[in-house]
Amino acid sequence: MDTILPLLTDPAAWIALVTLIVMEVVLGIDNLIFIAILTNKLPEDRRDMARKVGISAALVLRLLLLFTIAAIVQLTTPIFSFLGLDFSWRDLILIAGGLFLVWKATKEIHHRVDPDPAPMFLNRDPAALGFRSAIVQILLLDLVFSVDSIITAVGMTEHLPIMVAAVIVAVAVMLVAATPLANFINANPTIVMLALSFLLMIGMVLIADGFGVHVPKGYVYAAMAFSALVEGLNMMARRAARRRRGGGNPDHAGH
Repeated sequence: MDTILPLLTDPAAWIALVTLIVMEVVLGIDNLIFIAILTNKLPEDRRDMARKVGISAALVLRLLLLFTIAAIVQLTTPIFSFLGLDFSWRDLILIAGGLFLVWKATKEIHHRVDPDPAPMFLNRDPAALGFRSAIVQILLLDLVFSVDSIITAVGMTEHLPIMVAAVIVAVAVMLVAATPLANFINANPTIVMLALSFLLMIGMVLIADGFGVHVPKGYVYAAMAFSALVEGLNMMARRAARRRRGGGNPDHAGH
């Protein structure tokens, strides 16, 4: 309590909190897209529960990692070298998570573009993805995104209460946004392909980061925002075309 009270009256602490909340929410977008796509493959009555369990697990993981900051900081210490590159536990986690995302997104894209899709590897019935399987996959990616999120937080402030508050607010935003985002993706089939492309790009960025090639997050999110804007314009154009076709029929009937 003695450490929290001075922070409440410190403008710099409030600025750090707001900045960190924004950063955590932005970093949570990747996590949210993955959860939305995966849970949309579940039976409809289990989707909401899977989202809540997945996002709650993300909160628990982030808080556990926050309270083991000393260990988390150690994750950035190199443990071996290969071909002149130093690798830490963080690098290995990012590479593994990136490979998983690339594999998952590629598999889903192939399944959607193949005119005669075969049963998906490790997912014999794609229409009825197992609840436990979905949760396990969400937890794996939660771990990857949580490590990256907490390392970012540690780099931005040294105050644990600020980090905890930012993580709780960011995960609460994820919880509120999860169902509307999933429903929007589910209702617009072209958005699914766009979201899968985002996952593919995010996976490649994680792999590159693991190999020491840092891609500024601003570039990644700018590309995502531009792609989403173009897709939004396409959706508006398609809707306008449908309205024109629908509105033209009565006139033709009258003539």
